[in-house]
Amino acid sequence: MSTEIPSQPMRNPEVDESPWASGLTVFAAAMMLISGVWQALTGLAALVRDTVYVATPEYIYSFDLTGWGWLHLLLGILVAVVGFAVLKGQTWARVAGIALVCVSMIANFIFLPYYPVWSLTIIALDVAIIWALATYRREPV
Repeated sequence: MSTEIPSQPMRNPEVDESPWASGLTVFAAAMMLISGVWQALTGLAALVRDTVYVATPEYIYSFDLTGWGWLHLLLGILVAVVGFAVLKGQTWARVAGIALVCVSMIANFIFLPYYPVWSLTIIALDVAIIWALATYRREPV
């Protein structure tokens, strides 16, 4: 009777999953959930009460706040749903998450005259989310 210990297959360090990447994917999913809820609340605030935000007069990107409210509400819901799917490990959700967060960055850039500190914070968070979703590598089976 042999008591051999089964050997572990050799791992290629270039293909292995980075512990930071998988941890950052969970971070990205959590931040997408939070960001989605916050964007939805921003949209609700713009829909319910137009006077919450003050626009810079004669700014090049001046749009109706009701339109912004609907855009942020729908975008926030989509980002939160895709963030939940990223948390569940869905491959399609990482790709959709990158695309939605890119749209979120553009929307918040154009939303700068209405709420600059919030918009810059979300843009910085979106950059971190994109990086975390793009650096994820699954270990080969």
